[in-house]
Amino acid sequence: MELARVFEGSSSSSDEELGDLLVVVDRVKVFRDRRNPFEMYSEAEFRDRYRFYKDTVRHIITLIEDNIAPMTLRNCSLSPADQLLIALRFYATGAFQILVGDDYGVHKSTVCRVVQRVSEHLAGMCPHFVKMPENQQEKLLVKTGFHAIRGFPNVIGCVDGSHVPITSPGGENAELFRNRKTYFSINVQAVCDSKLNIRDIVARWPGSTHDSTIWNASLLSARCENREFQGSYILGDSAFGCTPYLMTPLLNPTTPAERTYNAAHKATRNCIERCFGNWKRRFACLSLGLRTKLENTLTILVATAVLHNIAISQNDQADDFEAIQQYEDVENDINNDNFPGGNAARRALIDTVFR
Repeated sequence: MELARVFEGSSSSSDEELGDLLVVVDRVKVFRDRRNPFEMYSEAEFRDRYRFYKDTVRHIITLIEDNIAPMTLRNCSLSPADQLLIALRFYATGAFQILVGDDYGVHKSTVCRVVQRVSEHLAGMCPHFVKMPENQQEKLLVKTGFHAIRGFPNVIGCVDGSHVPITSPGGENAELFRNRKTYFSINVQAVCDSKLNIRDIVARWPGSTHDSTIWNASLLSARCENREFQGSYILGDSAFGCTPYLMTPLLNPTTPAERTYNAAHKATRNCIERCFGNWKRRFACLSLGLRTKLENTLTILVATAVLHNIAISQNDQADDFEAIQQYEDVENDINNDNFPGGNAARRALIDTVFR
């Protein structure tokens, strides 16, 4: 050992004492100093780093701590709170995992495992936090919120797709993930309400997939087809086909009633654009791009949707976060599909409500 060379030429008794000392030193475990972020940061500093108020994070800890066991490593132990904060720091920055690990004195492989296990548990909570209104009272509440925007009646959600950049997943199907802007992505479809809660999410389709393809294959579309939301509308842009339950804008409005319909549609549907904007502002990893394995990437997308809704429930808004726009979002072609009854339903709505 290098330390032994410093004491070269010492007496034999000194050598024996040094040997005993080195044995003791070798056996001492070195615990890294991990300070408590709740105590070391002000509220503003904490929120800037983790994208949530302290009380919101404490609330999230209560939701996961019984299911995320402490991680005992060779030289430290990570509590459920430590693990959540590591995951939140990764979501908030999109930084390489080695940099997040440096903040906590753990190896990047530990960060990878922590982010994966926290994301899996949060994503597992999706059915509880991300769901369409289930009864008449909930539906009425959602419809009332939308109607207050510009008088569009019976709306229970607004749908759209947004691209989250990823690294190439490799393999023979890798090019399917390359979108029209030439970068690799996941095309995430979401439905939101007027409060910007995510009510439905589909986070598994490659970036080359058209919005209408994702919608037509979705469980929510099937539920609408089965008239589960009879008498209600979902608003989508011109990338979707017009159906009796999915209202799209008119491409060439000519009458005052048609222009009023389009204006109300645009103002109301703006909720989903704001929803995606807040989601990506809070979690910079969604704007800067995810460099995780594809399976973990899909889990992170759902996990952050759950966190988005939890934040809203705690009145922890994301409007004040700075927008990060590194990749240009993808615009879909206009959908000219003519679904039976869609145009007729839209015409009846225009003639009865917007004339």
